[in-house]
Amino acid sequence: MSNKLHIVSLGCTKNLVDTEVMMGRLKNFELTDNNEDADVIIVNTCGFIDAAKEESLNTVLSLHEARKEDSLLVMAGCLSERYQEELMEQIPEVDIFTGVGDYERIDELLQEKKSRFSDEVYLIDGAERVVTGSSYHAYIKLSEGCNQTCSFCAIPSFKGKLHSRNLDSIAKEVESLVAKGYWDFSFVSQDSSSFLRDQNVKDGLSLLMQRIELIEGVKSARILYLYPSTTSMTLLKNIAKSKIFHNYFDMPIQHINDDMLRIMKRGFGKEKTLELLNFMRSLPNSFVRTSFIVGHPHETQEIFDEMCEFAESFGFDRVNVFAYSDEETTSAHDMENKISEEVKVERAEILGDIVAKATKKSLQKEIGQTRQIVIDGESDEHEYLLSARELLWAPEIDGEIYVNDRAVDADLEFGKIYNAKITELVGNILTATVDNVAE
Repeated sequence: MSNKLHIVSLGCTKNLVDTEVMMGRLKNFELTDNNEDADVIIVNTCGFIDAAKEESLNTVLSLHEARKEDSLLVMAGCLSERYQEELMEQIPEVDIFTGVGDYERIDELLQEKKSRFSDEVYLIDGAERVVTGSSYHAYIKLSEGCNQTCSFCAIPSFKGKLHSRNLDSIAKEVESLVAKGYWDFSFVSQDSSSFLRDQNVKDGLSLLMQRIELIEGVKSARILYLYPSTTSMTLLKNIAKSKIFHNYFDMPIQHINDDMLRIMKRGFGKEKTLELLNFMRSLPNSFVRTSFIVGHPHETQEIFDEMCEFAESFGFDRVNVFAYSDEETTSAHDMENKISEEVKVERAEILGDIVAKATKKSLQKEIGQTRQIVIDGESDEHEYLLSARELLWAPEIDGEIYVNDRAVDADLEFGKIYNAKITELVGNILTATVDNVAE
């Protein structure tokens, strides 16, 4: 078999980790950005909501249209797992189908040229990855599956219940990456604050932080995807005390109205959700990210207006807005009082405008502040501008900063931490002047 590989990862950062595992198994292949030149094309799909499913299918079909004769087209990941029988019947263009359990066996599947869907939960343990997109940052997956029963979410139906990795496995992976020069880590899963609850450990994230803080060479870390009802004040206080983990809080609350939170089966009402959010916001140099769903069944105009007022007034740093997607296998799918597509789109646009202004306010507060930044490379905007991010921010999620000046004589190095003064906001991008190398 020839050895040119074109691989595409769609959806969330968790998918990216699994894609990197496949790349680790196929290190003998030469990566190519040109799918027309590839001998093997792999698409790691997302099957969470309609928009993600459509993107996955369109990507697969467009790659098929342009691929060369005798190449292999592989459809992997969540969409394949969720609709395996339908897809195998309806998309004959794909040569190999596989789901979420065989990432580490992708080389075997290519050799056998057979589809496979393993029932076992894949937890990465010991797998060698090819980390992409950064020379210093890596995402670390904590678990697979989810024990929550959110009305709108289909993930448990095809990913199953929560299965956490053990601490030794995670620590070994981080140590291995540190040895390769990585020092900044983002820990992710479907429900990170439930980590180790399937092993009868109540506050697994606090144990994780203690373990990671012992690893020499880890300079920076953050946790993504906290769930309100499994996020304790103890956990938040432990994050606040950490010298490694940032006060970075990514907790998708999805709504703020009490009735809607109950209908969505979120486990927490408005009062307790606000208690967590207000504590996060009160911490020094904290960063608070969330997401909202608009147009869920039973969402009245009054309920929607309450969410808008809250999104405008709370002071979130970043917010994702999703229009409700009516997914089979979810309890919301069988609910009455569905919201029309027209109203969902309208509400998404209204809330989108509100959160865009909230993001701008968050960015404006940075002007005049001295922050730790990391330079990632040259910007796409101009050859004399460097692209950076605040060390606090999650890479490729929270935005970039343009470095347009420096107060140091030495050449600036990519992947190194610098102290920088934020100077202005141009559109939605901050600019900064580098002062010195951070200690």
